[in-house]
Amino acid sequence: MIKGVEIKKLKFIKDDRGKLAEILRSDERFFEKFGQIYVTTALPGVIKAWHCHKKQSDHFFCIFGKLRIGLYDSRQDSSTFKEVQEIIMSFEEPILLKIPPLVYHGFKCISKEEAAVINMPTALYNYKEPDEYRLDPYDNDIPFDWRK
Repeated sequence: MIKGVEIKKLKFIKDDRGKLAEILRSDERFFEKFGQIYVTTALPGVIKAWHCHKKQSDHFFCIFGKLRIGLYDSRQDSSTFKEVQEIIMSFEEPILLKIPPLVYHGFKCISKEEAAVINMPTALYNYKEPDEYRLDPYDNDIPFDWRK
C-alpha cells in the first residue's frame, strides 16, 4: 500500500426505510480539515486520470456504479516512491479512500452504468492558481495499465 493512502471500510446501518453510512467525521483521524465537497461522474469505460495535488488531500466515496482507482506515489522522499496501487470502489462495498498530496490518482468506470464519486478535499479549488497537476492517462511514466 502506498504510504499515506488510507482506506476506511464503512458500514451501512439498515432499517425498513433504507440505509445510512457515516462517511467522514471531524472527530476521527481521517479528518484533516474541510475545503469543499463535490461530485464527479464517469460513463462506462471512461478514464479520468492522471492528476495530483501539491497541497491538498482528497477523500473519495463512490455513491453509485463501480470504479477502478489507480494511484501512483510521485513523492521522492516516500518509502513507497514510484509504487502503484489499484483499488476497486462501489457503493455496495463502501469505503472512504484518503489520497495524500503528490500521489497521482485517477479512475475508470468499470460498471455498466455511470459511476459517481463524492470528493471531500482538504482545500478549496483555486480557480486562478489551481493545485492540480495533470498527466495523460497513457502517455506518461506511470506503470499502470488502464486497458484492463
